[in-house]
Amino acid sequence: MSEDDDRPERARRARWRTAADLLAEVRRTPGVTRAEIARRLRLSSGLATELCARLRELRLLTEEPAPARGRGRPTTVLRAHPEGPLVAVLELRQEDWRSAVASLDGAVRLVETVRHGPGHGPADVLAAMRSGLDRVRRGRERRVRAVSLSVPAPVRGGRLVENSTLRWRAVDFADLAAGTGAPLLVGNDAILAGVAETRTGAAVGAAVAVHLILEAGIGGALILDGRPMEGAHGTAGEFGHMPFGDRSLRCLCGARGCWDVVVDGNALARSLGDPTPSDVRTYTETVLARAASGDVRAGRAVRDAAVALASGLAGLANAHDPDVITLGGLAAPLRAAARDAFDAAYLDGLMSFHRAAPPPVLDAAHADDGSLHGAAAVGLDHITTESALATWSDLHP
Repeated sequence: MSEDDDRPERARRARWRTAADLLAEVRRTPGVTRAEIARRLRLSSGLATELCARLRELRLLTEEPAPARGRGRPTTVLRAHPEGPLVAVLELRQEDWRSAVASLDGAVRLVETVRHGPGHGPADVLAAMRSGLDRVRRGRERRVRAVSLSVPAPVRGGRLVENSTLRWRAVDFADLAAGTGAPLLVGNDAILAGVAETRTGAAVGAAVAVHLILEAGIGGALILDGRPMEGAHGTAGEFGHMPFGDRSLRCLCGARGCWDVVVDGNALARSLGDPTPSDVRTYTETVLARAASGDVRAGRAVRDAAVALASGLAGLANAHDPDVITLGGLAAPLRAAARDAFDAAYLDGLMSFHRAAPPPVLDAAHADDGSLHGAAAVGLDHITTESALATWSDLHP
């Protein structure tokens, strides 16, 4: 296509650029007023009114009267239209999977949680998830414009590379959304949780953020200006496989000395002389409860794991110089269970010039729902591009 031939399409997309920016502000600040959006986007009152009217006609937004605040012109609060486009969100976890639906204002509504348990192969689990997706789409088929999937493993080219706990390798998810007419977006759970924290969580406003999640192992993300660094092949963020651990121990991934092997539930079981747990998360929660009740051996194991976690975080802080570090999954309760030991190990591992103002370590605002909200955010980004909005307008002239 020549540049002249492409000019109408570029002009068509440009008309939707401001609309895309406006919808991004609605997601960023739920309940934002039209007047505030006009100020942020430097739009005149008339242009903002005209644009919002057009978005109402296209079933993208609705407007409600804003609460009165003294004198001044009344304005409106912007919400997602009840008949507007949606993202179907699927989240695969170690012991279960969840489905949800996300609307243009960033609201995420959980539909169901289905346990699959250990030992189930990918074919059975994906078949169940496909049925779950059908239930999410029922009655909303034309409105679901993307399917966003979070998986607890590195992702390359839309495929799961390897999950050592589930013992899954090279799983292709392409059939999950086949026949729906909606694109499938696949992302790593820890990276998506990091996206959620920088968009609407504890790391909002951070130019450089490190997010770490502990489940059946450690994952994470380095986020720069709200964008995750995914690596050359999409598999960055495997923090748990950096050699911060015991070199005499081989990880399930095949490498020696991984950070995972001294922090996660398997490390706790090894410290306590227990068998390898089949449900790592539940086992970790049980050990944390035992430590809290005064069990000395459990307390010692938890302390050792918390120190190992803090020492590795100091290494990440030294490497990336983040504005903030956020902790998701079981990392936050592990830190809380041995806070003094954690804090001492973190400071001790920092380079001396960081210690006067160490990067703060905060609990993730989205807690266990970070991956779900991150997958929703990525999906909503996809369906609110200029071209996606132009396509929606063609369907709703």
